[in-house]
Amino acid sequence: MPERLRALALDLGSKRIGVALSDASGLIANPFTVIQRSGRVADDHRRIAQLVREEEVDIVVVGLPLSLDGTHGPAARAAVAEAEVLATVLDVPVETHDERLSTVAADAVLKQANLRADRRRKVVDKVAATVILQGWLDARRARRERDGRL
Repeated sequence: MPERLRALALDLGSKRIGVALSDASGLIANPFTVIQRSGRVADDHRRIAQLVREEEVDIVVVGLPLSLDGTHGPAARAAVAEAEVLATVLDVPVETHDERLSTVAADAVLKQANLRADRRRKVVDKVAATVILQGWLDARRARRERDGRL
């Protein structure tokens, strides 16, 4: 029987937080919602904690916006700092995952779907979170296969 793993990914932005959720088997990422930033990080984190409880999440994955050369610039340092605070608020593990170009990839998919710019802006954050989560799920599955744990 496959291991149950419900993962939630966050694409942290200054105005919005994109949220994606995996299926219960931890194989497929799906766009879930967008949280509008309230201006109070603690309130935003309470909303995330509520989602974690409601959706019975086992792990939270925070997108890590590394520079193209793989270094930690200001955005990556901010994401790590927020992930560390989230880890103190949530009852599940919090990990980061490289999200380089996730928003670019999400926007390209939405353009291919012929969505107008105003509609793309409303959903790009949760689609970017889906790209992040699917990358994390695929990397996790590859590690488990390599280690013979599947």
